[in-house]
This record gives sequence, C-alpha cells and structure tokens, in this order.
Amino acid sequence: MGLRPAKCYKWDSPAYTRVAKNPQDSFITGIPGSKLTHYDMGNLTGKFDTELSVIVMEDIQIRHNALESARISTNKILEENLGVNNYRFKLRVYPHHVLRENVMATGAGADRVQSGMRGAFGKPIGTAARIGKGQAVLSVYINESEERIINAKKALKTGMMKLPGDLKIIIKPVKEK
Repeated sequence: MGLRPAKCYKWDSPAYTRVAKNPQDSFITGIPGSKLTHYDMGNLTGKFDTELSVIVMEDIQIRHNALESARISTNKILEENLGVNNYRFKLRVYPHHVLRENVMATGAGADRVQSGMRGAFGKPIGTAARIGKGQAVLSVYINESEERIINAKKALKTGMMKLPGDLKIIIKPVKEK
C-alpha cells in the first residue's frame, strides 16, 4: 500500500511523545530516519541582497519525503539556471513530529486477533514538519537582477508543486547584520 492521505494525520493529532509512569517508556522507539539530507545548498559564504521565500498561508504538516522532493527539484533548477556560486538555498523547517499508524489486520479471523482501539498509540511510520501560518519553508538568496529573480521564482514554483497547502512566494531585501 502507498502513503496514506494527509487527512489521516491532522494537526490536532497528539504530540509526538507520550508520558508513562516509567520514564524509559516515554520515548518512541523505531522512528524511521528522515529522507532530508541537506538544509543549506549553493554558495554558503557569499553575500546576497535579495531573499525569495515560500510562505505557508495556513497551519499544515509537511512530510519529510515531500520536503526532500521539493528540495531536490528546486536546487536542480537553481544550479542549472544560476550556477552553484550565484545563490544560497536554505530549507527552513525540520520534520520533528512523528507520524504514527494503528495498523489494523484485515481478512478472515482478524476480529479475534486485535483489540480495536484499546492501546492504540500506533507504530511510527515517518516524520513531518509542523508549520504555522506565515512561516517560511524554503528560501533562496540571490543578488538582485531581473533574470535571477525570474529563475529563482521558477525554481521555487517547481518546489511548491511538491508541497501541500496554500503557499506563496515573497521577495524582500536581506537585512544586514
């Protein structure tokens, strides 16, 4: 079976930990590793004057595999169109929230094997980033020129197609520290 739809993992689902009388039992074991490999790409030491960011317009959860897919597709277009030294690409969220599934048996005799929703904490099946309204997910830093802004927007739009929810791109100058 493929991935379950997002409606199975609502924002109001319980937090990723549980509290037990024995503190060792409070930890969730067997959490699958995150598929995310890089969070900063491009020229990490360069000075850039413009920031383009993908902003979330609602509270959502984004799975780690969707974030990795958006990262790969966005970075590939940025590398091809701008060159590795002419941008900095940053993934701004981390998937901390553990998604769980109470696996139910199907078929003949399944009702004799299971106990329904009794003790239904579930087994970890993946992780997700919980993102609040107005929070940035992806950011690209470039030096301002019409062509670079067009190419960066094109790359971010490609990455946005891999992500759920209502998203928009904002452009703003980088603040000096």
